[in-house]
Amino acid sequence: MAVAVLLVLGVVAAWSVLIPGVSAWENIIVALIGSLRITGPVAAAFAAWVAVRRRRATGGRALTTWQAVRAPLAILVVVMGSYTATVLVLAVKTMLSEQAGRLLPSGLIMGVSGLALYVTIGWVTGWLLPWTITPALAGIGCYALFSWLADGSTWADRLAPATREPYDLFQGLSAAAFTDQTLWLLGVSSALLLGWAAIVTRQALVLAAALLAVLAAGTGVARLLSEPKPIAIQRVVYSCQEWPIMVCVHPGMRTGLDELGSAFVKIASRLAGTPGEFSRVEQRPRRDDAVLPPGVVPVHVDDLSAGFADRASDEFVESLAEECEGTVADGYRDIVTAWLRGEPLPGGPLPEHQYAAAWFSGLTEAQRRGWLRLYYSDFTGCRLQSTHFGAQTAQSGQTRRSRAETPEPRESRAASGTRRTGEPKGSGESRRERAGGRTTGLGRTGLAEGTPRAGQLYQAPEDVLFARPAVSPAPGAPAPPRGRPGPAAEGGSLPRHDGPRGGEPRGQGDGGPREHHGGGPREHHGGEPGRRADGTPLGDIRDALRRHLQDVTSAGLPRR
Repeated sequence: MAVAVLLVLGVVAAWSVLIPGVSAWENIIVALIGSLRITGPVAAAFAAWVAVRRRRATGGRALTTWQAVRAPLAILVVVMGSYTATVLVLAVKTMLSEQAGRLLPSGLIMGVSGLALYVTIGWVTGWLLPWTITPALAGIGCYALFSWLADGSTWADRLAPATREPYDLFQGLSAAAFTDQTLWLLGVSSALLLGWAAIVTRQALVLAAALLAVLAAGTGVARLLSEPKPIAIQRVVYSCQEWPIMVCVHPGMRTGLDELGSAFVKIASRLAGTPGEFSRVEQRPRRDDAVLPPGVVPVHVDDLSAGFADRASDEFVESLAEECEGTVADGYRDIVTAWLRGEPLPGGPLPEHQYAAAWFSGLTEAQRRGWLRLYYSDFTGCRLQSTHFGAQTAQSGQTRRSRAETPEPRESRAASGTRRTGEPKGSGESRRERAGGRTTGLGRTGLAEGTPRAGQLYQAPEDVLFARPAVSPAPGAPAPPRGRPGPAAEGGSLPRHDGPRGGEPRGQGDGGPREHHGGGPREHHGGEPGRRADGTPLGDIRDALRRHLQDVTSAGLPRR
């Protein structure tokens, strides 16, 4: 009956300690040792119950050494049988699936040594206190004592038959530490049992054996305390999935690659092009501070229970940006982190957060990624403001609409010298006109009358264009009246230009004045002006205009 009870309790306790989803031999060993927290106190209570009954049965008779130790050794065998059955059940479960790591026999032996200590404490307590409630006191006392040691200081936890929880897969288990702990547990168990036997049997040889057991226990404690606690990360050959991004986990957690990869692909696509972009996700222990190469991000996966991928991705997204102190900045940060996690955008506690969430939700996925590339440093540094979410743009548009709807006062328009389309001209003058009116000897523009402005061609007044030439004809050659043919026309045909002479380049003559197609050389301010071949009045007008332009040029007036 005791074996069945201990077996059921051992399996249940070990199953509760197993890391969900992890297929590794180290996980099995840790679960078996962790089950001692439940099966150990039960074994101590069982041994105390048997000791109380045996004490009452002996009635104070003298016992030999074998008679004294036979009953507690039998109880230990029963407890070891239940422990062995628990190991077999977990081993069958382990062998049905591929396991990572290696099985440490020293860990299994340490579990047996821990059970021996529980049984010894329970037996001695029941013999010394033969009361009815002693078994319950022994079980509760053992549970409280070893739980306190396991959760205590950095050196006291090594004295308890347990491992520190939660167990770190990357740190591994030390076979040497298990050996030293086994020496300590067997030594102290033997010292207690032989010391009790020496008191009951009153034999010096048994007392000497108890002293030797104390020496062994002391050696084990010294080795445990002198050995530094393992802090280095065990080298692990990762199991990886290479598409669409590379995701690497501990080989004992390779069954979670698909779910973990699908959770981080969305985040990787949204961080592409930013300083936080990555192409490899690597599971790392929580106490590891190693610097990873660019493009590699660490994730922490404690187990493969339901929702492990979401927990890992949420923790990673929260680590991208530092915590914001104010409520306003924290509300903007929550909007971006919710989008990165693929969750609905939160409204936030303030109206400006609700506006920002509505504005951000109106963007397409591509626009949101471009926005994050532009403001990634503000997001990670907790410097997001309303201007990052379209507040300034909306305000500028509203301002423009307000100005368009509000008419401008007439006084301000008159002072600025501008008027609206369709508005009649008033008596007001512009600044340039007022400045020009105060310029002495110049027009209102500040320039001489008739001077063209920048970008405007010069145009002579009408009276200048159609005035007679200011030059008088040479003596002896009176100018013909306007509208009558000149001498050249009366005398016959005009001389023709024979072109360049032989060997003379085109466009060059004999060094004399250039001959035009209209006849002889043109004379300025003298001689008879050459008449166009057509002999029409239009030709005279054009010639007069050309002469006037030459006069203006020679007079040095400004032209633009």
